[in-house]
Amino acid sequence: MLSILVLHGPNLNLLGVREPGIYGSTTLLEINTSLAALADKQGARVETFQSNHEGMLVDAIHSALEFHHGILINAAAYTHTSVAIRDAISAVKLPAVEVHLSNVHQREAFRHHSYLSAVVLGQISGFGAQSYYLGLQALLTHLQQKSFTDASAS
Repeated sequence: MLSILVLHGPNLNLLGVREPGIYGSTTLLEINTSLAALADKQGARVETFQSNHEGMLVDAIHSALEFHHGILINAAAYTHTSVAIRDAISAVKLPAVEVHLSNVHQREAFRHHSYLSAVVLGQISGFGAQSYYLGLQALLTHLQQKSFTDASAS
């Protein structure tokens, strides 16, 4: 069974109350519940983790190597500042998809740069909570195709 680590960065624990005009009214619990249901329908599982601390997110990425096949990450503000998270994703070499609730390219200029984009499969942004669901679907499809290709090569 495919297992995906879903990482939520700083301030995402406040979803539903924090700037709903930008981030929507869906709570983190609702997103996590929907992700688990979507994964289950695909014969996969998700483990979710949220932290406001960069080092804890790095540690979770390192630990993913032992337990998960891929990473779905919304690093939030750390997307634009964290070389450490970028390097952790690169180091574990697990397929990863970056997601954002808002369209970061329509926001402040400092949000236009992602340190993660060079080391992830792709980025989905601007669709609210749907960004997570689209990202999970893309990651699962990638992993399923990779498994099929690897099995065919054997």
